[in-house]
Amino acid sequence: MFSRLPIFLATAVTLAGIVPSYAESDYPTSALADYVYGCMKSNGETRDMLDRCSCSIDVIASVIPYDHYVTAETFKRMGLTTGEASGLFKESAVAKASLTELKRAQAEADIRCF
Repeated sequence: MFSRLPIFLATAVTLAGIVPSYAESDYPTSALADYVYGCMKSNGETRDMLDRCSCSIDVIASVIPYDHYVTAETFKRMGLTTGEASGLFKESAVAKASLTELKRAQAEADIRCF
């Protein structure tokens, strides 16, 4: 029993380096689910789209941290409003930089997943 323990531990350590960890993301589950739900509503409610949309948010999560994602999504949604205030969410340097970062992450996700 004890003679196999070092072999088991060595195998476990080796596999830990090989098998990807999907828990690396700091995105909350609700944000992941919200993205996948919206993606599937836009692209089709099939099993294939579930896989592709899940892949997409995983790629986005690997490219930009969650707080940057929230900032960009906020600018994006607030930019859809009308009136004078919407200009702040569309034309400010911070908004443009944030939205550009999100668009790059989404482009990477499109390449890898769709």
